[in-house]
Formats: sequence, structure tokens, C-alpha cells
Amino acid sequence: MGSGSFTAATASVTTNFGVWSDVRKSATNTLAALKSIRAARPDGARIYVILDNLSAHKGTKIRAWAARNKVELCFTPTYASWANPIEAQFGPLRTFVIAGSDHPNHTALTRKLQAYLRWRNANARHPDVMAAQRRERARIRSERQQVWRQPTTRAA
Repeated sequence: MGSGSFTAATASVTTNFGVWSDVRKSATNTLAALKSIRAARPDGARIYVILDNLSAHKGTKIRAWAARNKVELCFTPTYASWANPIEAQFGPLRTFVIAGSDHPNHTALTRKLQAYLRWRNANARHPDVMAAQRRERARIRSERQQVWRQPTTRAA
């Protein structure tokens, strides 16, 4: 792996309890993550989970389990990454895990990622984390406001 390259797919969930991450995007792993989140909140209160539109998040088993277990699946609109709160976590992740790194393989990168998430969950209000999240939110907002269209021609 070269410096700055990040090819491992990562599914992350941010909650009041912290950030969960898994390097495999599949329906089985999505369901396991949802069960883990439900177990962290055993009082039976309704849980709202914001997900992107990955097909692994929308399976019938996942929807049925969620309905039975008071887990509301909230899907972001297509091409609306700015609407997903997890996106603000990727800036700090790039800053503290990936930037300037040269991990020899995906296993080493995954270990570093998991170590960062443990630290981040224990230090969620750390000034460096908060600053990196603010920078990422600003970057996402600036991308959202870009308009991609053909230039208008002015009459002569």
C-alpha cells in the first residue's frame, strides 16, 4: 500500500455510544452491526440508524429484523453524502490514520483504524477531533454547493 492510499471498504456507524466499523460491506455484517448497536441499548428504546443506499443495507432480513427490534432504518437520498452524519468522521480518520501513512497491508491498516476508533470513542470531545470534524463538515458543505452544469451563453 502506498502512502495515502486507502482501498479497504469500510462501513462505519456513529451513535451516541461511539463509532462502529467493519471492513466488509455485506448484508450479514450489516445485520451483525445492527444487533451490536441494539445490544448496546438494551432498554428497548427506539434506535434510528442512518444508512446510505448500499444494497447490503436494504435486504429483507435486515428490514424484518429492524422492524421487530425497534430499529428505524433511515436511508439518505442518493448522492447526498452531506446528509449522513458519519461523513464528518472521515476527515479526522484521514488526518489521524491515513495521512502520511504507509501501512504494509490491509490488516495493519485495519488494526490502526480500530485503534483510532477506540481512542476516538474515549476522546470524542478532544479538540483535535472536533477541529478535524469542523474542517470535514465545511469541505462537505462546499462540495454540496457546487453546481455542475453547462455554462450559460450570453446573447451578443
